[in-house]
Amino acid sequence: MAEDEIGEPEEEVREITIETPLIRMIKEGRVSSVEDVFNMGLKIREPEAIDLLLRKIREEVISMSPVQKQSDAGEKTRFRALVVVGDEDGHVGIGSAKAKQVRDAIEKAARKARLNIIPVPRGCGSWECKCGEPHSIPSKTFGKTGSVSIVLFPGPKGLGLVVGDAAKPVFRLAGIKDVWSKTKGSTSTSHSFVTAAYLALKRLFTTSFLASEAARVEV
Repeated sequence: MAEDEIGEPEEEVREITIETPLIRMIKEGRVSSVEDVFNMGLKIREPEAIDLLLRKIREEVISMSPVQKQSDAGEKTRFRALVVVGDEDGHVGIGSAKAKQVRDAIEKAARKARLNIIPVPRGCGSWECKCGEPHSIPSKTFGKTGSVSIVLFPGPKGLGLVVGDAAKPVFRLAGIKDVWSKTKGSTSTSHSFVTAAYLALKRLFTTSFLASEAARVEV
């Protein structure tokens, strides 16, 4: 990628040609962030809307595995991809999809991950740190999928991501640098483990959103 005069990579700008109510609102300036989408009670139905709101979004393939299905014509093999997307600044989403080709599976999973983008509250909730910077999570949270459960605790600055390798991209692309974790169940199952971590971060946003709505109503 080309670099400008100060040595920083140029921002890639994709032109969005489709027109939907949400994309129209974004182009008109009535929606300027992912948080606006949730606060207005809107639903993200098109991945292109996320590309407009998050210009620096990145994606990473967490796992790729073959899936075999028996049919009348014989055994058919497809590929299942698990992808995480985020901007490393408080937004992350995950998606899983199957396709006959590896590339198609990744593209489908990346589109689904964009539809599952959530805002992730960040902060410094660790009693060991209290630096006030958004390097960790603001409070304890948990998530569960199938037999896998995970509990997340705020970590002090410099701790790093004390989580399983499969879930690290979720936190990294969400912009979380330090966190403790405690897990139970079959964490070797990447899909369940990553989903549990994602749901734990989603619970943080849901809790903070409900708290802010309650405060607004009380006023």
